Amino acid sequence: MLGFLLVGLLTVSQVPPLPEGIASRERDIIYGRKYGLSLTMDRFTPTKPNGKAVIWVVSGGWFSNPDSINSGFVTPLCRAGYQVFAVCHGSQPRFTIPEVLDDMHRSTRWIRHNAKKYQIDPDAIGVTGGSAGGHLSLMLGMVHLPGDPKASDPVNRQPSGVQAVACFFPPTDFLNWTKPGEVMLGKPHVLKNIPPAFDFHTQDKVTGQFNVITDQKERERIGKEISPITHVGPKSAPVYLVQGTNDLLVPQIQAEIFMAALKEKGIANELVIKQGAGHGWANMDKDIEQFAKWFDKHLAATK
Repeated sequence: MLGFLLVGLLTVSQVPPLPEGIASRERDIIYGRKYGLSLTMDRFTPTKPNGKAVIWVVSGGWFSNPDSINSGFVTPLCRAGYQVFAVCHGSQPRFTIPEVLDDMHRSTRWIRHNAKKYQIDPDAIGVTGGSAGGHLSLMLGMVHLPGDPKASDPVNRQPSGVQAVACFFPPTDFLNWTKPGEVMLGKPHVLKNIPPAFDFHTQDKVTGQFNVITDQKERERIGKEISPITHVGPKSAPVYLVQGTNDLLVPQIQAEIFMAALKEKGIANELVIKQGAGHGWANMDKDIEQFAKWFDKHLAATK
């Protein structure tokens, strides 16, 4: 028994303290379930809360794992007063992008449903992420799904979507990848583990079996639907986007064409180009500090 207690104390003592500005971290909050699995998020509470929230989409290559959550990413946001919800979605290779998007919409509905409990403004929610996480962030900013007032689950009575976006190097248009007309739906791509996220499928209503969609026109229709640029409109959320010029995974043109589409619709936007930077760089926390300032400006406008 004594040995057990000593091991327990050692484990607790090895847990690193939270950075200054973060009051607490609540792990593995369940925001939904599917196929017998739990969908979870971690909640970071700031020392001096401002009554607003930011969702951090924990995703890279549409892989999502709670082990990837670290306090370093959220610290600049918490120091600015934001309560941060680090959301994990159903991960590829098991789940495809359309299924992942369902999870992300569910997460925003859940946070909005619990806004009173967490003392946040349900109409002042931002979102952030990088790469695939940036793509999903943009989709939440462009697509606002209404709630169903007749839903048996009260979470589904809430609308989805967010009021402001700040993200790193996101895919924005899968049908015009490095040039007009070039389709990237898993291939061609420098990463060999990307294709499963694009294995779009239908489910047989009788047998329950999943059947992969091979028809190219149908695949491109879905590719268009999951491209943020398709959904840019008058009600789109303001976007702050940071992109490197030497990014070999997500080409710079993806950022440029998307921000041009926002500008055309009169949506507030700011594009920061990092000369010589690739798919990530040192001191990205400084960029996240700018994200916080973007949220200060555009979430404040919701009141």
